[in-house]
Amino acid sequence: MDATIRPPAVAGAFYPGAKDELERALDTLLPEQGPQHELLACISPHAGYLYSGMVAGRLFAHLKIPRRVVVMGPNHTGAGAHIAVAPHEGWRTPLGDQAVDTDLAERLLAAVPVAELDSRAHWREHSIEVQLPFLMRRREDLVVLPVCLKRLSVDDCLELGSILAGIIRELGEPVGIVASSDMSHFQPVDVARTQDHLAIDAALDRDPAKLHEVVHRKRISMCGVIPATVALAAANHLGARDAHLVDYATSGDVTGDTASVVGYAGVCIHR
Repeated sequence: MDATIRPPAVAGAFYPGAKDELERALDTLLPEQGPQHELLACISPHAGYLYSGMVAGRLFAHLKIPRRVVVMGPNHTGAGAHIAVAPHEGWRTPLGDQAVDTDLAERLLAAVPVAELDSRAHWREHSIEVQLPFLMRRREDLVVLPVCLKRLSVDDCLELGSILAGIIRELGEPVGIVASSDMSHFQPVDVARTQDHLAIDAALDRDPAKLHEVVHRKRISMCGVIPATVALAAANHLGARDAHLVDYATSGDVTGDTASVVGYAGVCIHR
């Protein structure tokens, strides 16, 4: 593993860059409620906290976070491997350095020959980074495994989900899975809601192949469909029995501009 610490790419832009400001933001975004479900898998948005932070906060407040969490995000930059495992020992955040689960990384690399330790995919990618403050706030002894994904077929996604579930079963302790994804991008609000709920319904059916298929067939600009498909597949192998929508919103709820919005969903998949 690379002994370096990955610096934050979007602190001060997508979320506050100073510790005290970020803590105040999280205090506002995370409702004071008891967790309803152990995190088995979830789909969480990754826009700036001004836009999607309320949805993400309600989702993570709803969940009991295990010590070990895999955070999978889409590759917006296009750089690096198709399955890019973070090679770092930690990720720096305004809340402090977040430890990377190097043991889980080594297990995944051994089980998935096409996976690579690759810093290029993670260097400027925001989709995983924005999840970390929520997780860190909810679990002090957290270790995470960041994995950036791109251009995987549905069969590739299903296979990766099966392998990940097998690794988790072998560990003998809970491992949560976070799939980072926004929903449709830059559509009129009525179109966005219709398209988003086609994808959300597939996720609530816990049907990864259906999710992958409907997003591509309907050309829904859900950027994290690959991580979400993998997460659903893994959760099913790990005994998922139900799923529900914790919250849904669009950027228009904040800006008032309903002509071109981005959708945000918080989905909980649980036993």
